[in-house]
Amino acid sequence: MQSGNTSRISRAQQGRVSKRQAVFVVLSVMFAVVIFCFSARNGIESTEDSYAVGMEVGRIVHPDFEKWSGDEQLTFAEKVDHPVRKLAHATEYAVFAMLLCGAWCTGHRSRKREVLSAWATATVYAMTDEFHQLFVPGRSGQVRDVLLDSCGAAVGVLLVLFVTWLIRRSGKKHNSTTGKQELSGRKPADLANKTIDN
Repeated sequence: MQSGNTSRISRAQQGRVSKRQAVFVVLSVMFAVVIFCFSARNGIESTEDSYAVGMEVGRIVHPDFEKWSGDEQLTFAEKVDHPVRKLAHATEYAVFAMLLCGAWCTGHRSRKREVLSAWATATVYAMTDEFHQLFVPGRSGQVRDVLLDSCGAAVGVLLVLFVTWLIRRSGKKHNSTTGKQELSGRKPADLANKTIDN
């Protein structure tokens, strides 16, 4: 009877959404809205955004960028426009996937299944995002952008796994060190008494 109650309690706990999960769900939805809003900007507005970023890159990379002529600055912005756009694609979906990991990870399912769910969610959203851009003037939906977004999401998921691994490893080292210190701090008589008791 007791085991049956324990099983029901365990299933109930698995079905609940923790406060941490709820926070990540809200953040994921908010970030998805941000992506949608950027995708809703028409071709001219999107190009202006990319050029503005290109200008900032120019100021960082070239100390004398402000002394360049307007045409030279614009040419530089056009040159870096494509890599800026693609880097933005990958970065935003890496962040999105990291937030989704927090939303999917409950601790009740296998870690592999949880991170795959986060990656799959980001990839499916990337597909819908590119489909959405088909209806935005001056924009287009491209399969290669979906692949790029998917790769960015994979990088985000791998970063989460790596950070989680580092945290667990440092925790194990700390526990191991603490255990050794406790043993070394015991008196020989205490250890002898423990041996006799056993």
